[in-house]
Amino acid sequence: MRDQEKQSLKEAKRVEKRAAEEARRLAKEQARKEAYLAKEQAIEEAQKESETRRSEKRAAEEIDEIAKDQARREAYLAREKAIAKAQEAKKLKAKKQPPE
Repeated sequence: MRDQEKQSLKEAKRVEKRAAEEARRLAKEQARKEAYLAKEQAIEEAQKESETRRSEKRAAEEIDEIAKDQARREAYLAREKAIAKAQEAKKLKAKKQPPE
């Protein structure tokens, strides 16, 4: 009877040890999953921040480009106006001078 009790006790200890190992393994696996998810979330947030910064930079560049285009158009129109005025002045001057 004693051998059977010892055997049962050993078996109970083995089962208990296995259960404890399984609990440790599951806890370790859970910690690994949480760390992985935290890392992925950090990467995702960093990507969102980068995309936001890129969008803001693009918007600022577009505004600058629009302002430059506007200034270029205005300068072009001013030059055209000056040329037209100069031509008109030459015509008037030519009309006022008698033919030689």
